[in-house]
Amino acid sequence: MLVAFLFTTVLLISFAFYGFQIVYSPNILLEKSRREIIIPRDADFKEVQRLLYEEGYVNDLVSFSFLAKLMNYDKNIKPGRYILEGDMTNIQAIRLLRSGNRTPVNITFHNARLLKDLGPKITANLMMTEEEFNAGLLWFIDNNDYGFTADNLISMFIPNTYEVYYNITAEALLTRLAEEYTNFWNEQRQAKATELGMNKVEISTLASIVQEENARNDEKPVIAGLYINRLEKGIALQADPTLKFALKDFSLKRILNVHKEVDSPYNTYKYPGLPPGPINVPEISSIDAVLNYEKHEYIYMCAKEDFSGYHNFAVNYEDHMVNARKYQRALTIEQNKAKNKANE
Repeated sequence: MLVAFLFTTVLLISFAFYGFQIVYSPNILLEKSRREIIIPRDADFKEVQRLLYEEGYVNDLVSFSFLAKLMNYDKNIKPGRYILEGDMTNIQAIRLLRSGNRTPVNITFHNARLLKDLGPKITANLMMTEEEFNAGLLWFIDNNDYGFTADNLISMFIPNTYEVYYNITAEALLTRLAEEYTNFWNEQRQAKATELGMNKVEISTLASIVQEENARNDEKPVIAGLYINRLEKGIALQADPTLKFALKDFSLKRILNVHKEVDSPYNTYKYPGLPPGPINVPEISSIDAVLNYEKHEYIYMCAKEDFSGYHNFAVNYEDHMVNARKYQRALTIEQNKAKNKANE
């Protein structure tokens, strides 16, 4: 009986010690720093086990798996992006993964001309695919309460960095971005738009044209003022960037009369007023440049002949043509130089 008692006691102590080790001994990223782990959508427990072991997250897979099943994690896999800390215990890691307390990721988007250009930028850090995002856009166009259409939806995307969960759905993401859009258009911005007699989409549309004319912030308010002068005087905008958008040829260096014949609502040579929607995703600086435009009398502008990206402005057609000839001569010289160099 004594021998049996001692044997049972040793056995119980051994089990207790092993149980303690399973639960409380470090088993995650031993001697390693924190790392992110992404649990894929529709992953089962076997996939999680494979990922943890093959990617070097867990040292003893048997103990982790044993405790995970005791804690029913094998039946409660929650996809997402998690951060595992070095020397974590099994129970700490399982509680984190089972809780669904995912670590957020950042999404950002800039320099997009078309809705289709947003997909690769927005989904780069997400579980969501480009196809799912594009399908979400179609859903949002049909179901939003903001009045967004296929032509103007791009105005909802305010370039910034947003923190979301890795496994966010397209519908949830677009709803979130719509809320951010509402927050962006605060009372001050809305009041300035009202003072201009324009709605938010129209402000974004004009801002997108200003941005295409010059991405430099110091000249944006001047360009915005010029286009506002034209709108107030009932003069067609005659904005080259809108013509390039209509033609879907953004490489055009020189706009010819043949280009101005394209029949498109984005042809601001043919149709007065603003086009149906933005021709890109305007930066915040471009939107604010329109809302805080510079007041002057300019109604004409032409790229400077030094190819600096800035413009010469004019209040009458005669001065504008002088500036235009300067630019055309400089452009012809540059093109001839390029041809001669290619023939050498």
